[in-house]
Amino acid sequence: MSAPSNGTRIGARFVTGSTMRHVVVMTATSAVGLMAMFLVDLADLWFLTLLNQIEITAAIGFAGTIVFSNLSVGLGLAIAAGALVAQAMGRGDEDQARETASAALCLSLFTGLAVAIAIVVFARPMLSVLGASGEALELARSYLLTIAPGFLLLAGAITVSFVLRAIGDPRRAMYVTLVTAIANAVLDPIFIFWMEFGIRGAALATVFANLASFAVGLYALHRHHQFVVRPRIASIRQNLRPIMRIALPAIATQLATPFAIAYMTRITATFGNDAVAAVAVINRLVPVAFGVIFSLSGAVGPIIGQNYGAGKLDRVSQTLKDAMVFSTFYTVGVSIVLLAVAGQMPAWFSATPAAAELITFYYSFIAITWAFAGAQFVAQAAFNNLDRPKWSMWFNWGKATVGTIPLLHLGAAWGGATGVLVGMGAVNIVFGLAATVTAFMLVRTMAVRAPITGDAT
Repeated sequence: MSAPSNGTRIGARFVTGSTMRHVVVMTATSAVGLMAMFLVDLADLWFLTLLNQIEITAAIGFAGTIVFSNLSVGLGLAIAAGALVAQAMGRGDEDQARETASAALCLSLFTGLAVAIAIVVFARPMLSVLGASGEALELARSYLLTIAPGFLLLAGAITVSFVLRAIGDPRRAMYVTLVTAIANAVLDPIFIFWMEFGIRGAALATVFANLASFAVGLYALHRHHQFVVRPRIASIRQNLRPIMRIALPAIATQLATPFAIAYMTRITATFGNDAVAAVAVINRLVPVAFGVIFSLSGAVGPIIGQNYGAGKLDRVSQTLKDAMVFSTFYTVGVSIVLLAVAGQMPAWFSATPAAAELITFYYSFIAITWAFAGAQFVAQAAFNNLDRPKWSMWFNWGKATVGTIPLLHLGAAWGGATGVLVGMGAVNIVFGLAATVTAFMLVRTMAVRAPITGDAT
């Protein structure tokens, strides 16, 4: 595999200039598309609540956990692609960056297909383990069987989006997620109501949206940057080891989140479908409220990666500080707004009284703990791009196991479903603080061992 002879030299764009400006611009462009997609997911849930079946809302909660698992695998491979491409760009080796990007895309598509097949085959037992039963289980299974073909398209779209950010093109990376949101917004009411497909219509709309997103991203990467070259087996084998060295722990890291959500769903299922429906609403509202925080972790990765590749560790340290400050101020501001409207939220989704109580409680008292979760996102982005991907894995799995399991059980025993939400908030605080301290210690240690170049202004 070789770079095209007419390939445009792009250059490392994040090794000079204000690091805070790079953080803000990268995060803003990423957040626009990502939050649009999250808003459509929320609208998707709202459309389904109009059908006035609590089993449908619960089914989305059960199925969403499994869909999140597929997303996590795709994100792990995309994180590896973005980190390696950014580092190669920082070294000035654009030919290697192109080879890595193309090999990672092939691996993402293959892995997405494998995950889709596995979910189709094992959908029923996986839903049963989560606590689904009766009509909620059957509806969730129908949703999964319909949405599965879109999994490989989603994996490909995520990868091209991360590569676009890694080479310094956040605007076109934003288009990838914006197209997903627009397509879903248009197709959801058509398939759910006009064609009367119900929950299967929501899944079908997502499949077509994933197709459009992948097509736009691939076109941008190939047409505007000549960054996709013809895949060759030898080149894929050559790039497999460095990609998987980051991807495997990154996938493991990402899978910790759906594991924690699955555990939370299983525990709340013991309190009935109303509790599961409340958690489904909470999990759809959180990304909309804190979408900027979600995008921040992906946005700072290329900045850290390019400066690390260029040996500019002072800029790596400053990027980490800037991202933490940005995350904290944003989260506190949004949490104040959420507190003001928490009482009105349940009515938006026709929540039952039991579900409404949980939704109001979460956004009144627990949402603020996302300031600590955001700090952990930034810390893990640093680990992934500073050749410490296993550290992200240990932190996320530590949070999902030794943090989540005992605290959720203690919360459930203390305060029922409300106590479960308190437990999740406590986990955010403990692991967010620990990851932040570790990230700064890592950068400080690396700076002592290597000469510092450049400036962060």
